[in-house]
Amino acid sequence: MMHDMSRKRRLADFIRLIWDQGDLEAADAFLSPAYTIHHDPGDPWDGRTLDLPAYKERVRISRSAFPDQMFDIQAMYADGDGVAMTWLWAATHLGDLPGYPATGKPVRMSGATVYGFDAADRITGHWQIADRLSIYQQLQVNSLQNQ
Repeated sequence: MMHDMSRKRRLADFIRLIWDQGDLEAADAFLSPAYTIHHDPGDPWDGRTLDLPAYKERVRISRSAFPDQMFDIQAMYADGDGVAMTWLWAATHLGDLPGYPATGKPVRMSGATVYGFDAADRITGHWQIADRLSIYQQLQVNSLQNQ
């Protein structure tokens, strides 16, 4: 049980530092040398195993259009070597995406992610479902409103 709480706290710190604040160097303290994206439809890195530099590049690219992004963790559930997290995400579209110039408007989505941990409590990868369709719908509406 103590192990579960430690992993939940560790995961919350990881999300806050790396994904919310963009502190890419902090990733070294949280990730195993190999990070596998087991299932993440719509993510360009879906199905790939990344080393630390590649993971940091993934975060940098992912945050470039939404540098103020914030995850609001709704719940965490630990079982075995995994921690499942449900979340809400909000950001401002401040950088260009292919086909969607920056609009300066807010966007939101929700999702659930299961993170794997190794014996040293390092994060080894994830399995995720996220409502990316709603992001593209919001971007399309926002782009039309800016014309």
